[in-house]
Amino acid sequence: MLKRAFAVLIGLMIFFVHAFSQKYEIYERTLSNGLNVIVVQNPAVPLVTVELDVKNGGYTQPPEYEGLAHLYEHMFFKANEAIPNQERYMERIRELGASWNGTTSDERVNYFITLGRDSLEPGMQFMYDAITAPLFKEEELVKERPVVLGEYDRNEANPSFLLFRAIQQKVWWKYYSYKDVLGDRNVIITATPEKMHTIQHLFYIPNNSALILAGDITANEGFDLAEKYFGKWKKGTDPFTTIKIPEHPPIQRTETIVVEHPVSAASVSIEWQGPSVSKDPKATYAADVFSYILSQQTSTFYKDLVESGLAYGVNFSYNTLNHVGPITLSSRMSPDKYEACKKAIFAELSKMMSDDYFTDEQLENAKTILAIDEQYGREQASQYAHTVGYWWAVAGLDYYLDYVDNVNKVTRDDIKRYLATYVIDKPYVMGVLVSSEMRKQLGL
Repeated sequence: MLKRAFAVLIGLMIFFVHAFSQKYEIYERTLSNGLNVIVVQNPAVPLVTVELDVKNGGYTQPPEYEGLAHLYEHMFFKANEAIPNQERYMERIRELGASWNGTTSDERVNYFITLGRDSLEPGMQFMYDAITAPLFKEEELVKERPVVLGEYDRNEANPSFLLFRAIQQKVWWKYYSYKDVLGDRNVIITATPEKMHTIQHLFYIPNNSALILAGDITANEGFDLAEKYFGKWKKGTDPFTTIKIPEHPPIQRTETIVVEHPVSAASVSIEWQGPSVSKDPKATYAADVFSYILSQQTSTFYKDLVESGLAYGVNFSYNTLNHVGPITLSSRMSPDKYEACKKAIFAELSKMMSDDYFTDEQLENAKTILAIDEQYGREQASQYAHTVGYWWAVAGLDYYLDYVDNVNKVTRDDIKRYLATYVIDKPYVMGVLVSSEMRKQLGL
C-alpha cells in the first residue's frame, strides 16, 4: 500500500513539474559591449530583482590576492562617483525600498537588489553606478577590513571549518589560494585601493558579467532597460586572456590529517578531486544523481552507517565547479564508534560499484525528485535569479537549462563511470576532527 501511494505521489510530482515548467520563461541577449542580459519573467508580484554576476571569486586569486574577491564584494556597497559615502549609499537603498546583498563563492561574485517595479529604473541606475564607478576610499577600506576579518573569526570559531580548511590545503596543495574564498588574514589587512582597482579593471567589465532581471518584467522591457542603463559600460579585455587560471594537479597521495579541538563527537571527512563541468559534464549529472540516492534513508549507504547506529549522520556530495569540483564524504560519530564506523565507510566504498548497491527504482526516483527540487527553486524570483547567475558563471546557461533533461538520461553505467574515474581507488585526503583526549584514546 505504501509503495503504491509513493508511486502515485511521484506521478503527481511529475505532472506538477511539467505543468510548472511551462509557466517560466527565460530570455537571453548579449549587448554589443559583451554584457550578457538574462530576463526571467514571473509576474506573480510587482517586484523585480536586479542582479549582477561576475566571473570572479576564489579561482582568480593568486596568493597576493587571496581573499580580495570577498573584500571587493564588501566594497561594492560603498562610495562611488554618484554616491559620496556608505552612509548615503545605505540611505539611497532605503529610498528605493530595496533589499540587497552580495555573495562570493569559488567561481562567482554576485550583487543584487530586489525592489518594487515602480522603482526599477532608478534601481538600474543605482546598480550601474555601483559596478562601474567604485571609489575604494582608503577610509572606507580601513573600516571594512575588520568586518571581513569578523567573518574570518566566526569561521575559525567553528570546529567544522578548521577541519574543512585543513583538508582543503591538502587537496588543493599546489594552488590553494585559488580555492580559498575566505582568504588570508595578512592579505586582507594589507589590501590597498590600488589592488581593488586592479580587480575592477580585470574582472568588472561587461564582457565578463551578466545582468539578470527576474520578476514582474517582460523580456523586451528588460532588454531595453539593460541597453539604456548598461549599454554605455565600456568593454574590456577578456581577463582570461590576460591571466592564466592554473590547473590543479591531482592529490599527490592518500593521507590522513588530524585536527584537534574541544569537541564532544568525532568527525571524519574524506575528499576527492571530482569532475570539472567544462571537461566532463556527463559525470556531473551522474554525481548529482548518485549523491541524491545516497542521501535517502532508504539507501544502503544510510542504512549501513546511520540506521546501524555507527554514525550520527553521513553525507556524500559533489559540488559542481568548472575548475575541479570536490567530492566529499562526511560523517560524525561517538568516539567509541570511530574505528567501527571508519571501517564501515570504506566497506561502503568497496560496494558502490556493485549492481545491487541501489535499485532501478531508487535511480528513477532520484532523477524525478532532483527535477522537482529544481522546479521548486523557481518559486521565488529573487532566489531564482541567484540560481541562474550561479550556473551562468560556473557552467554556462545552456548547462542549467538542459540540466533536468540530462539528469533524466543518467544510467547505472554513468554512475559507475563517475565512481571509477573519480572515487574508487583514487587518492584522497581524510580529515579527522577530535578532542585531544579522544586523540589519545584512539591512538591517532
